[in-house]
Amino acid sequence: MGLLFWEDGVDHKLQALEAQFRELDFTKDNLMQKFEHHRKTLASQAAQDEMWTAVLALKFTSMELNIVYSYVIEVLIRLHTRVLEKLPDLVRGLPTLASVLRRKVKNKRIRVVWESILEECGLQEGDIAALCTFFIAHGNKAEHYAAKVRQMYIRDITFLITNMVKNQALQDSLLRAVQVIEKGKAVKTPEEQKSSLKELIPSVKN
Repeated sequence: MGLLFWEDGVDHKLQALEAQFRELDFTKDNLMQKFEHHRKTLASQAAQDEMWTAVLALKFTSMELNIVYSYVIEVLIRLHTRVLEKLPDLVRGLPTLASVLRRKVKNKRIRVVWESILEECGLQEGDIAALCTFFIAHGNKAEHYAAKVRQMYIRDITFLITNMVKNQALQDSLLRAVQVIEKGKAVKTPEEQKSSLKELIPSVKN
């Protein structure tokens, strides 16, 4: 009889320990998720701060700024226009590109259309973040130049951006903006293609 009570007591303690371990595992998973989210938030914030610093540090002349701004604003307008073309029933609810960027987070239909448009333009979310940062920082003092006017002032916009923009992410995004307007779609540089190939090699081996 005493043995049965002892075994029951041991089983009870084991069940209690198992419950505690499950609770600890659950707590650990929650903490790991929160830590990962916090890490990503900090990394994202650091990237945003670096982008803002790079945009505000640009040393363009007024004319050069206007020309680069013209490409940026034309890309942003094109993206917004394409979204409205693909979602005509949501035109009233998406009056600006900012409204598209806000609503795509929770609206899958808008998000799918947005991602397809970025792909057809050869752009990525990082490019949009850079271009929007540029627009917010300089839009109040920059002026839009039409294509003919731009060509009168600067023959090689690619050289200007490559020479003046030191931050690689910002430089790449501005160059892609130029490609979208001049060629209809941004294409990867040879360096980016090599990088993509390197990323593919391990998965091919596996």
